[in-house]
Amino acid sequence: MSEINKTISTERREFEVGTLDESNVPKNPKELFESWFKEALDKMVSEPYAFHLATVSEDNIPSSRVVYLRSIEENGYVFFTNYKGKKGQDIEANPVVSMNFFWAEKERQIRIYGKAEKIDSEFSDAYFASRPRESQLGAWASHQSEELKNHKELSERLEEFTRKFEGQEVPRPPHWGGYLVVPFYYEFWQGRAKRLHDRVTYTQNKTNWSIKRINP
Repeated sequence: MSEINKTISTERREFEVGTLDESNVPKNPKELFESWFKEALDKMVSEPYAFHLATVSEDNIPSSRVVYLRSIEENGYVFFTNYKGKKGQDIEANPVVSMNFFWAEKERQIRIYGKAEKIDSEFSDAYFASRPRESQLGAWASHQSEELKNHKELSERLEEFTRKFEGQEVPRPPHWGGYLVVPFYYEFWQGRAKRLHDRVTYTQNKTNWSIKRINP
């Protein structure tokens, strides 16, 4: 066995930061999400906004990547991207996605299944206007997920749009905007000693949420 495999197979750590009891969680999972998210912010968790977004293509091939949560709305969670990229193509074919937050410092993980839908253009416009100018220009220059000959090609496109929008505000590209993920399932995971982790799930019914504890 190589040294790296030896390390992978033998590395262990105990989880002992907290507990999660299904008997005293809120009835609405969004309340628990926001409570845990606030704690992640207060405890200076590294990249608390980052989550893994999983999508499935029309050929049933899964893809996962890290994106940023940019807004918590009454009925879901918002992220922004290029609609023509791999994420957008997958969502067009299959709008059901998975979100996974992992906060190692808190020994916590939240999995969310939901349906992604485009947010209205006014919301996307407002967020795009708040981005740094360099990011705005980059959204025009990048043909996300398409083949690129070399970095020079990308740099030249950036220079092109820099000149085009010189002296004026950069408008939002029509191919760039936000998605709202409307959840129908949550799983809250809290690490526990001896690998007897706490896992509490919420499944949406017609009128409320069904709460269950499941095995680790």
